[in-house]
Amino acid sequence: MQSTRTVADTETETRSGSGSDELIFFVNGKKIVERNADPEMTLLTYLRRKLGLTGTKLGCSEGGCGACTVMLSRYQTHTEQLVHLAVNACLAPLCSLHLVAVTTVEGIGSVARKLHPVQERIAKAHGSQCGFCTPGVVMSMYTLLRNSPAPNMADVGEAFHGNLCRCTGYRPILEGYRTFTTEGGCCGGRGRESGCCLTNGSAQEVDDADMLFNTTTFTTFDPTQEVIFPPELMSLSKGQRSRSLCFRGDQVTWLQPDSLNEFLRLKWKHPNARIVVGNTEVGIEVKFKNMVYPVLLSPSSLPELNSVIRCDDGIAFGAACTLSHMGAVLREAVDTLPPHQTRVFLAVLEQLRWFAGLQIRNVAAVGGNIMTASPISDLNPVFMAAGCRLTLTDRDGSREVRMDDGFFSGYRKTTLRPQEVLLSVHIPYSKETQFVSAFKQSPRREDDISIVTAAMSVTFIPGTDVVEDLRLSYGGMAATTVLAKETANRLLGRSWGEELLQEACSSLAEEMTLDPSAPGGMVTYRRTLTLSLFYKFYLTVLQKLHLQGVRVEEVQTECVSATEVYHPDTPSSVQVFQAVPEGQRQDDVVGRPMMHLSAMKQATGEAVYCDDVPLYENELYLSLITSSKAHARILSVDVSVAERSPGVVCFLFADDIPGSNATGPIEYDETVLADGQVTCVGHIIGAVVADTQLHAQRATKAVKIEYEELQPIVTIQEAIAAQSFYQPIRTIQKGDLEAGFKQADHILEGEIHIGGQEHFYLETNVTLAVPRGEDGEMELFVSTQSASKTQSLVAKALGIPANRVVVRVKRMGGGFGGKESRTTMLSTVVAMAADKLKRPVRCMLDRDEDMLITGGRHPFYGKYKVGFLSSGKVVALDVSYYSNAGNSMDLSLSIMERALFHMENSYSVANVRGRGFLCRTNLPSNTAFRGFGGPQGMMVAESWMSDVAQTLGRSAEEVRRLNLYMEGESTPYNQILDRLTLDRCWDECLSRSEYQQRRAAVDLYNRQNRWTKRGLAVIPTKFGISFTAAFLNQAGALVHIYTDGSVLMAHGGTEMGQGLHTKMVQVASRVLDVPCSKIHISETSTNTVPNTSPTAASASSDLNGAAVQNACDILAKRLEPYKTKNPKGSWEDWVKAAYFDCVNLSANGFYKTPDLGYSFDSNSGRVFNYFSNGVACSEVEVDCLTGAHKNLSTTIVMDVGHSLNPAIDIGQVEGGFMQGLGLFTLEELHYSPRGVLLTRGPGSYKIPAFGDIPARLTVSLLRDAPNDKAIFASKAVGEPPLFLAASVFYAIKDAISAARAESGLSGPFRLDSPASAERIRNACNDRFTKLCPPAEPGTFIPWSVQV
Repeated sequence: MQSTRTVADTETETRSGSGSDELIFFVNGKKIVERNADPEMTLLTYLRRKLGLTGTKLGCSEGGCGACTVMLSRYQTHTEQLVHLAVNACLAPLCSLHLVAVTTVEGIGSVARKLHPVQERIAKAHGSQCGFCTPGVVMSMYTLLRNSPAPNMADVGEAFHGNLCRCTGYRPILEGYRTFTTEGGCCGGRGRESGCCLTNGSAQEVDDADMLFNTTTFTTFDPTQEVIFPPELMSLSKGQRSRSLCFRGDQVTWLQPDSLNEFLRLKWKHPNARIVVGNTEVGIEVKFKNMVYPVLLSPSSLPELNSVIRCDDGIAFGAACTLSHMGAVLREAVDTLPPHQTRVFLAVLEQLRWFAGLQIRNVAAVGGNIMTASPISDLNPVFMAAGCRLTLTDRDGSREVRMDDGFFSGYRKTTLRPQEVLLSVHIPYSKETQFVSAFKQSPRREDDISIVTAAMSVTFIPGTDVVEDLRLSYGGMAATTVLAKETANRLLGRSWGEELLQEACSSLAEEMTLDPSAPGGMVTYRRTLTLSLFYKFYLTVLQKLHLQGVRVEEVQTECVSATEVYHPDTPSSVQVFQAVPEGQRQDDVVGRPMMHLSAMKQATGEAVYCDDVPLYENELYLSLITSSKAHARILSVDVSVAERSPGVVCFLFADDIPGSNATGPIEYDETVLADGQVTCVGHIIGAVVADTQLHAQRATKAVKIEYEELQPIVTIQEAIAAQSFYQPIRTIQKGDLEAGFKQADHILEGEIHIGGQEHFYLETNVTLAVPRGEDGEMELFVSTQSASKTQSLVAKALGIPANRVVVRVKRMGGGFGGKESRTTMLSTVVAMAADKLKRPVRCMLDRDEDMLITGGRHPFYGKYKVGFLSSGKVVALDVSYYSNAGNSMDLSLSIMERALFHMENSYSVANVRGRGFLCRTNLPSNTAFRGFGGPQGMMVAESWMSDVAQTLGRSAEEVRRLNLYMEGESTPYNQILDRLTLDRCWDECLSRSEYQQRRAAVDLYNRQNRWTKRGLAVIPTKFGISFTAAFLNQAGALVHIYTDGSVLMAHGGTEMGQGLHTKMVQVASRVLDVPCSKIHISETSTNTVPNTSPTAASASSDLNGAAVQNACDILAKRLEPYKTKNPKGSWEDWVKAAYFDCVNLSANGFYKTPDLGYSFDSNSGRVFNYFSNGVACSEVEVDCLTGAHKNLSTTIVMDVGHSLNPAIDIGQVEGGFMQGLGLFTLEELHYSPRGVLLTRGPGSYKIPAFGDIPARLTVSLLRDAPNDKAIFASKAVGEPPLFLAASVFYAIKDAISAARAESGLSGPFRLDSPASAERIRNACNDRFTKLCPPAEPGTFIPWSVQV
């Protein structure tokens, strides 16, 4: 195309007025020529804002959740191959896409055209609940299939390392996608000697009615029918003459050199320019660390930087080689070279397995990883231990340096000169007598940042066990990657045996010290890990020496498990539910596993979420100004610099509020905007409104605030010391406590702390406010569970009646309680801005803002004194709960009440007193979260229950069974338990899980293994269903029948992925006797059903279902005469006849739960309408040296009455269980002692990932358990299953007990929640922990505190 012109001509001709080149790329086959490419813009922003392709979602802006995954395809001229990569659009710079084809979720299929099999299968397999993560999951799977049309389950697992889902619990996604794999929809032949059940004739005939989805309805997958690479792009790629590109923006210039010389010239000219390949580091720095880099150099297309050269002594990788590419080359080398040469490669590959997610590895460069010089880099310790050689170059020539402890000169600094670049890294072959291992310990296995990484290399004098060379490299133990030189030097010339081990450990304990205030905390754990990991290496090398025939001590069989490298099991699962009764009409869908009504739209990206609403003509964007201090007076706010920022329209502060500044869900004890004082970090002080999000956020950062700091109260312990409590202090008491303790044979006291939890809904808080231009009317599109509360608080802030405000909720990308009351913090401010400017205003919080300001689950501290008989029967309980409520009441009182209502969990205790204290602290107000205090209340109960068992030396399962409630017994709040199914759930769970056999197997395993232990636990739950505030137990519905026979329905509940709308359509379909396809729910809005309760407390199906039933009954009665008159007619005939007869075809329904109303004063009245029960049995395996654990299996039996929709209910059970698994084993919020949240995104806050689900998961819905208190004999299912994940926590505690027994420790011990790797390791006392004693509390300021 340009072959006849000179480069100079081309440059002058294609550079636009701004001095930029044309950026040419393709999106879904369509050519895009961008003449003003902005170097600061990401692909995601371009897709959503410029092209209107909103299927690709924003989840975190840091490449940690995968919601923005798209496929990039490019033609590589040097290999003449097409490459397809899954990448994070939120990090991919627009300017990096020259001559790239982008495929988004919209490009592969749609509901209107045709769904791609990848989209169809996730929908039909029930793998999409709220649907916000679905497009990203779809694109990860699609890219895998483009590269490998017949993958195996391990490939699928790896493809999802960079994707998160908060709703489904992952199982249905994997089940749906298993159908694409070589394992197919089968068991994978697990544990069956004779192979697959289908080939050996043992397969049971599976009735379609017993399956959650029917694979025979799936469209066949034909890889030959995929979208082709655009032919024009192919010819452009082949015909392009290489030339430099330049893109200029407001603040940043992007330079893409066409040759190495040009690159070195530019680096010489701009020594401070940042080099960008994958943008996985620079993107984060610019977004979250406020860095500005005026010049970015992008050398990713230079052949020298992408080359792979195989030399005599190793392989040299160009610095711009991606980690995925490096992995592929090393894997090939391992497969083809002699094993002794590839031990360093295997160590690199071991680290790459768990390095970020695939989307990051596909773009991140090996050179970037080295030059970022992160102290917790996964790869740098391996490069250092292996002594890799680095080639550095600048305009004057090259030099080679060895990667050792001199290369990193300080925190994130290297010895490179400013104008030098890293050209290549040479990874050596290993020697015959050299052994190399690499280790990484992180809170979560997949896609996580390390706590400690290590790489160790030892070389022996041939034929002996005498150490010739030893290199021990650690990350996470200093400000740089370090070598333990002193230890290594001490061990040279020594024999590899027990003496060397002793010496190494005591030497490492001295050499690898950490300041007790070190960033990242976990100091004792990190120091212990340096020893534990060396011990693993020591054993591994002993084994290998033994295999080589060198005479060494043999590794004892009970220690062998310490050397095993983790390989994930392919998960398998069983779901059991009751088929609908014989004789139920085929078109009566109640009780059938019907797909979520929006699943198909969610899988194609066509489902519209709040931020997907197209931009209005004159719309503005709002950004919040928040406090950086936990408790302070505001002295001054200076906006003078911010005012001059481009695009700024106005600022809002407390003085600008037209109505009332007082707000709050129950008590008006909060402000819309801070007035003179701030009481938490993240307290909203004001807002900036500008023309774009970038401009608004940039101006926000320019606002200067001066504070006078006051002493904050951050932790529960600080609040107790200061007696800082909200009133009232609640008490529930029953029986005679004194007599109970007198009767007891034993009395024990204990305590447990339960950490908080971030909701991590994939869609952050978002509001779009549109003023209607007359009478002060305002329309709001909000992602909220409480449309009515939003309406009333917005009206209050604007000083107008509620009838002028309409709040509309189409769907949420997850809620979990986090959008019950805290959404109004944002909505009120956005509505104010729209009201003031009379223009539409939008704001979607970034993930870090959302986590900072919206609060989460309440951290709880429980203290208990329990009296029990020698048989294990508990006779007296005195328990006090302290919750960290934060800086306002919010819903904390109701949450504490629910904790007290669940203080005995499922156990009958005759004499009991529970007290609840709400701690007033300077944290963002904590709020509702699935379970609403119930899980915290029950967790404390299970803590004393396991203490009782351990004190008596009895099995915990036996003690729990002994204390389980019986039919007809009464609770501490005097509610009689009728229709109790706890015992049935318990017995079925024990038999389904084969508990007795597994207990014996676990005990045997623990006798045979010293450094890995297994644990087993059975935990029941009894969850009360109803709002504890009685007036909220009401609901309304509005149903219209149109003359064409179609039905439009509205009800008071909102859809957040839980399938509420789907269930409501099922209910209406049965009552009206019409197919579901005729019924439509458009949205939830305050102008159709008024004064609605929030969609919460698991009661929405019960309440709204009964209201829908009521409305539909009325309409069915009105149509009855026309049916009778014309029995052979159709639905449409009857509707028309009624219409012509002037019959009202619209009805509103209403329902309130009868006979509720409890008084704390008299401890009488019904609290709950009924209880949902369940029992879970879980087995885990703990690595006692690192604290890591594997979830081996879980069996859940849940009583959900007669399920309205087994697919949705099982989805709720699994999703709730996985959220609980996060709460009790993984998710940790870290706060600084000054009340600053340190974990503000998926990088530092870990929710469960695909690899965290139990390898064997069985979910059984209890049969024949109708519930006469709710719609069609069903039961609530949203919150009750969450607590069952405590079975994993107590299985871990069981395994730790076995490890402690090895060190001679027995009896109860405290284990706080979550049972993180750090807590597990520190509880497994052994010879290594003794060498690393913790610093005395009070002698240092910790990095983070337990709030």
